[in-house]
Amino acid sequence: MIKILIADDHTILRDGLKQILSECSDMRVTGEADNGFDALSRIRSEHFDVVVLDMAMPGKSGIDLLKQIKTEQPKLPVLVLSMQKEDQYAVRSLKAGAAGYLCKDSASADLVRAIRKVASGGLFISPAVAESLALGLTSNREEAPHTLLTDREYQVFQMIASGMGVTAVGDTLNLSVKTISTHKTRIMQKMNFSNNADLIRYAIRHGLVDENREVES
Repeated sequence: MIKILIADDHTILRDGLKQILSECSDMRVTGEADNGFDALSRIRSEHFDVVVLDMAMPGKSGIDLLKQIKTEQPKLPVLVLSMQKEDQYAVRSLKAGAAGYLCKDSASADLVRAIRKVASGGLFISPAVAESLALGLTSNREEAPHTLLTDREYQVFQMIASGMGVTAVGDTLNLSVKTISTHKTRIMQKMNFSNNADLIRYAIRHGLVDENREVES
């Protein structure tokens, strides 16, 4: 029996995933969490065979949460569930220790197969992500500027691109405004941006945020 922890802050999504998994005789959802700190608490106190982890929850989340889980439970397979379709986000998750990466819009079709794969010690990734990983190891081609950001810089970059100010980003990540401002300055320098509008346009062009977002000069 594969014991599963579902960590996602949306009750409807958790219920949907549980409904899908309820039809599988070889797996059972034995835990739920709606924020990063609760997920860590459950992992520390209970046994799970797989964690299905949303990358955008209140409290500790994203790559930081994934790295914390893998530090404390290095053998626990984590299947990342995300709205981000961009291959680079998946690559970063896998490099941080994820055993698989699944977009939420394809979860209903691939969830069961993905869980069985990572529970057995395998890696679940799409062909596009596999290609990105292979190219990253073998190619000397010029990388897109956002791939050169550190994990923290990339996290801040995505938040700013989604419309958050430095204060809101700092509150979300539990970091000072000064620290976030320093990250933002480095992002602007590395990517040769002059202002937020440049950053947002780049993010939309590369599919890193909602393409329907309005860009302000």
